[in-house]
Amino acid sequence: MPKANKIFLIVLLSILFISKARSQVKFDTLLYGVAYYPENMPYQRVDEDIVLMKKAGVNIVRMGESSWSLFEKQDGVFDFTWLDKIVDKLYANNIKVIIGTPTYTIPAWMAKKKPEIIATKLNGEKWYFGVRQNMDLTNKDYLFYAERIVRKVAAHYAKNPAVIGFQLDNETTANQCNTPSFFNGFVKYLKQKFVTTDSLNHAWGLNYWSQRIDNWNDFPTRDGTTNPGYKLEWDRYNQKVTSDFLIWQANIVKQYKRTNQFSTHCFNMIWWFPNSSQNQPAIAEHLEVAGLNVYHDTQDRMEGVGISIGGDFARSIKRDNYLVLETNAQTTGSGSANGQSPPFDGQLRLNAFHHYASGANMVEYWHWHSNHSGNETYWKGILSHDLKPNRVYNEMVQTSLDIRKISSHVINLKRTAKTAILYSSDSYFGLEAMPFGGSYNWELLRIYTQLYKMNVAVDFVFPNTKELSKYDLIVVPLLYVANDDLLKRLTEYVRSGGHIIFWPKAGFCNEYNAVRWTDQPGLLSKLCGVTYQEFSSVTKMPLKMDTLANAYADIWAELLQTTTATPLAWYTGNFFEKYPAIVANQFGKGNTIYIGTLLSDNAQKKILQDKCRELNLLDEYHLVFPIVHKYGINSYGKKIDYYLNYSNTVQTFALQSESNIDLLSDKPVLKNSLIVLKPWDLVVIERQ
Repeated sequence: MPKANKIFLIVLLSILFISKARSQVKFDTLLYGVAYYPENMPYQRVDEDIVLMKKAGVNIVRMGESSWSLFEKQDGVFDFTWLDKIVDKLYANNIKVIIGTPTYTIPAWMAKKKPEIIATKLNGEKWYFGVRQNMDLTNKDYLFYAERIVRKVAAHYAKNPAVIGFQLDNETTANQCNTPSFFNGFVKYLKQKFVTTDSLNHAWGLNYWSQRIDNWNDFPTRDGTTNPGYKLEWDRYNQKVTSDFLIWQANIVKQYKRTNQFSTHCFNMIWWFPNSSQNQPAIAEHLEVAGLNVYHDTQDRMEGVGISIGGDFARSIKRDNYLVLETNAQTTGSGSANGQSPPFDGQLRLNAFHHYASGANMVEYWHWHSNHSGNETYWKGILSHDLKPNRVYNEMVQTSLDIRKISSHVINLKRTAKTAILYSSDSYFGLEAMPFGGSYNWELLRIYTQLYKMNVAVDFVFPNTKELSKYDLIVVPLLYVANDDLLKRLTEYVRSGGHIIFWPKAGFCNEYNAVRWTDQPGLLSKLCGVTYQEFSSVTKMPLKMDTLANAYADIWAELLQTTTATPLAWYTGNFFEKYPAIVANQFGKGNTIYIGTLLSDNAQKKILQDKCRELNLLDEYHLVFPIVHKYGINSYGKKIDYYLNYSNTVQTFALQSESNIDLLSDKPVLKNSLIVLKPWDLVVIERQ
C-alpha cells in the first residue's frame, strides 16, 4: 500500500474506532499554577523559579506545547532530556505537570524540507514560517510528522509520575486553509454527504447564475464563492478538520497514557472566531476533561463576564468540571499599544475564585515569566521582565493561601442551571456568509451579560442536545440556520411546558443556508403565533414598550403579523407603528416570546428579567451586579455560595440562609448577618 494511503487509513481508523473518554482521573484538590517555559528564559534559573513557585502555592504547570523544535532538532532525532531534568525537579517539589503535544508550531527543518506543509489562505496568500497554526492539517507529510511526535511525547511522559495529563495541541484551528489537499478533502466530504451532484444542486440552489455542477470534477474552489450553501458547508468542513485532528490525537495519546492521566484541550473563548472552527461537544466526548483559555478585561472595565461565559460554556460541553489552562496574569497583547492594563489590587484573587465558582478545578495563568523576545513580549506573565517578585506575584501568594483553606470544600463543585442558551455555530457561519449588520457572537454575549448581571445560572445547549426538559427557559439568539428536527424538538419542548425566547432571524434558513419557502419564521410560526413577509433595516427606532423609556429597535426589524400571539412592544413611526416588535404566545403547556429586532440593552433586560421573574429564575436574594453570586453543591452535599464584588466600592447585603460558615475566615455566619464586601473582594459561604 502506498505511504500516503497508509497515513490516511491510520487517521480514518483512529477517528472511526476511538472509544469515548471514560475518566478515571480524580481531582482531590484545587490546582493553581502557570504555563512554564524555562526554555524561553534568558538564563537558566529553574531552581530559583521553583522556590518562588512553591511560595506562590503553585502545584501545577503546563509545559512543552510549543517546543517541537527542541524535542526534535533534526528530522527523526528526538531529545527529551532537557525537559526531563526540569520535570523531575518539579516533581521533587510536589508540583504536577501537564505536557502539551507540540503540534501547533512546526520546526524550521520541516518547513524547509516539506514547504507544502505550510498552508495557503483563501485569498491565495501563503502562510509563512515562524507563526503558529500555519500548517495544512490535511497534509499527509504533516500528519506523518505530527503522529510521530505525539507518539514520542505520549510514550515518554506517560511513564513520568509528575505528569498528570496531556494538553492536545493548542487553540486548534484550520486557519481558513485552502490548499489542494484541503480542497480535495472537502470534495470527498461533499460526495459522502450529498452522494450526487443533483442533490447538491438542489440543496444549494446552484441553478442561480449558472453555478450548477453536473460532474464532481468540475467542482469550483472556495475562492470568490458567493453561494451561501457553499460557504456554510466550507465552514463546517473547517470545523470537521480541526475536530477530527484533535480526536485523532486523543486516540493516539490514549494508547500510552496511564488510567490516572487525562487528555484535555484548551478551547478558546466562544466569541473569538477560531473557536467557532471546532465542534467542541464532539471533541469533548473524547477527552477526560475539558479545558479553557479565557482572557478578559481588567481595571475599571473588569466585570467578570468573560470568566463566567467561558466557564459556563466549558462546563456545558462535557457537563462536568473543567480546567482553566490560560488566563490573564498581568497585561495582554502582542504589542505595547493595547491591552497594557495590569489588574488592580485584588483583581487577580477575585478572578481566580470566580473561575472556581464557575466549576473550574484548575486555574493556570499564562504565564509564569514575561518573554524577553518573540511576538508575545508584552503578554506579561506573573513575573515581569526583571523576573523578580512583584505586586501581582505577592497577590498570587495570598490567593494560594486562601485556595488551600477552602480547597477540600469546593473541589468538584457541581453547578446546575434551569436556564440554557442555545449555541449554534451553523448560525454564526450562516450570518457571516449573509451578514445583516448584526453579529451572532456579539448578540449572544449581550444576552448572556444581562443574565449574568441578574445572577441567573446558565448552561449552554447545542443543536443536537436531546435533553431539554430539565430547563425551564431556553434562550435562542439569532437561530438563522437550523434543520427541521431541531425546530420540531424546540416545538415539543414548549408544548410540554417549556419556555423559549427567540431573537430575530430564527428558523429563517434550513440546514443548507437556503431560505425556507414557508411562512416566516419557518416551522416556528405556529409555535410563536406570528408570521412576517417583510423586514427592514432600522437605526435606533424608538419602541412603545409598556412603561419602559428610551427603548429602541436597532439594525433589523421584522414586520410581524400576529396569528395567536399577544404583542409586548410596537415599533414607532407612521409606517412601522402598525407592526409589533415583540410578541408572546401560549403554546401547549408552555410559552414563547419572539423578538423581531435587535433590542437596546434596557429593552433586552426587561424581556429577560420579566420572564426570569415569572419562572422564579432570579437570584434567591435578589442580588444583582456588581455583586456576582455563584453557587453549587460540593462533594459533601452542602451548598457553596460565592459572593464576588466586581466594583471599586464597598457592597453590602444581608445573608438570608441559616447555619453558615465563612470558609475563608472559618467563622460561623448567622442568618441576617450583614455581609460587607470590600472593593474587588469576595466571601465563600458553606451552608451547614
